[in-house]
Amino acid sequence: MQIKRSFRFIFSLVLAISLVWVSLNPVNSLATALTSQGVQNTFPSSETNLVAQAKVGEFVLPPLPYAYDALAPYIDSETMTFHHDKHHAGYVKNLNGAISKHPELKGKSVEALLRDLSNLPEDIRSTVRNNGGGHANHTMFWEIMTPDSQGQPTGPIASAINDTFGDFETFKQEFNTAGKKRFGSGWAWLVLTKDGTLEVTSTANQDSPFLDGNYPIMGNDVWEHAYYLNYQNRRGDYLDAWWSVVNWEEVNQRFEQAQDSLKS
Repeated sequence: MQIKRSFRFIFSLVLAISLVWVSLNPVNSLATALTSQGVQNTFPSSETNLVAQAKVGEFVLPPLPYAYDALAPYIDSETMTFHHDKHHAGYVKNLNGAISKHPELKGKSVEALLRDLSNLPEDIRSTVRNNGGGHANHTMFWEIMTPDSQGQPTGPIASAINDTFGDFETFKQEFNTAGKKRFGSGWAWLVLTKDGTLEVTSTANQDSPFLDGNYPIMGNDVWEHAYYLNYQNRRGDYLDAWWSVVNWEEVNQRFEQAQDSLKS
């Protein structure tokens, strides 16, 4: 009995101290803990995010723009937690570790690093390709999803999809096919090519469209960790369900940014 009372007292004391500490040291997001010098980012769009991160000298894990369970039932909260807090966080950590070996690279955006990959020091080239790609891909991935999906594309991207693929359903089928046919791990993409045309493609592992000089407009992660807890081996079901959470406003913004980049 005495042991139980002691345990309860200690537990209550620890809990009280923890609550006081949290009240004095609020943590707004996981990104804060991973940002150099305590700099917090608001991440209005992934292109802005990745440039801003380079300016503080260290890449950071962006917070999700919604709750972990916000995309359910299409993507479950457990998958989102592991995907963001473990997988994406790992890419950020490994990327920072690689860049720390070559201080002259600090200040470069992840897009710049990937586009200039062949000129990076050989000892970190593969690490930047894999983890820089993983960071860029996932930063975009979180932002092009929303619990308040508009259903179908509108605006400039809708017109461009219709002009290129005939209609939205044809595009969606082609995009899903790219995801289904990607053997093993990888991504399905809609990209704006360096020639200014829309194209559906896929990449292996964490390879980014930046490596080929293209601009990612939207992409779906077909690594098993993105869907296996909920869909097991039914990748096709996951690909079909994913359209229910696409943030077409963000896709439109990325499309316009890519067009502006081509003009500059």
